[in-house]
Amino acid sequence: MNHLEKAKLLLKENNYTLVLVSDKEVETDTLRGVRPLLNRYGKDYSAYSAADKVIGKGAAFLYVLLQIKEVYAHVISKPALEVFESYKIPVVYDILTPNIDNHDKTGLCPIEMATLPISSPEEALPIIRKRLEELKEGPRV
Repeated sequence: MNHLEKAKLLLKENNYTLVLVSDKEVETDTLRGVRPLLNRYGKDYSAYSAADKVIGKGAAFLYVLLQIKEVYAHVISKPALEVFESYKIPVVYDILTPNIDNHDKTGLCPIEMATLPISSPEEALPIIRKRLEELKEGPRV
């Protein structure tokens, strides 16, 4: 079983949102959204394969920054798939969707929306961080 198959199996058999597998290590996470990837920013993941429940464009940019080797997504947005294709990162998926919805299905995921006009991972990183801070602060009145 290769790294990607192992990551996919662990994702499907457990309550993980993210699984990263290399020759030496398996990392898992249960946080939703892009936080598990952002928390790993700065470490080289070029020897890792990833399995993720949902990948939007923001997450795809973070995978590029992590230098991930290959990715499996249960659900992936078309903009995220385009990011992987442009950076030549192999990706397999179960469901391709036009965009990622927010958690209550009333509109687009805020990170997906914030990164749609963005064209590079380096440009996306501060925008993702800023949007997460805004979401943490809650709605402004």
